[in-house]
Amino acid sequence: MSFAPQFFTTAESLVGSLDRKLLVVLRDGRKIIGVLRSYDQFANLVLQDSLERIYVGDAYGDIERGVFIIRGENVVLLGEIDEDIEDALPLRQLPIQDILEMQREEAEEKARRDKLRLQLLHKQGFSVDFADGDMY
Repeated sequence: MSFAPQFFTTAESLVGSLDRKLLVVLRDGRKIIGVLRSYDQFANLVLQDSLERIYVGDAYGDIERGVFIIRGENVVLLGEIDEDIEDALPLRQLPIQDILEMQREEAEEKARRDKLRLQLLHKQGFSVDFADGDMY
């Protein structure tokens, strides 16, 4: 008798990730890396030795966060980090001050492009009336 693979979609499926290094992407876009120490039935997570990693282009910077508690409803993506592959990635680590400055410049450039795009759409007759919270 053959059984199809079972995929768990509950918090119970996290049992195999305990004491492993994970990357957690949050709803607000932040990326947290840490060792999963505990979780509950709502997929609330406790990460130890965690850091927030900020990516800009091919560079990144880390902010130490220590013990980090994440409410389950804020988790968008969660996955185990393969440290061999992580070390081989063509990314360069920069001081966090440099990354934050690059992130600010990137956000300003995006805002400038978005403003230009909205102006062009408005000239073509499209409605561009929406608030920042209208998009997910």
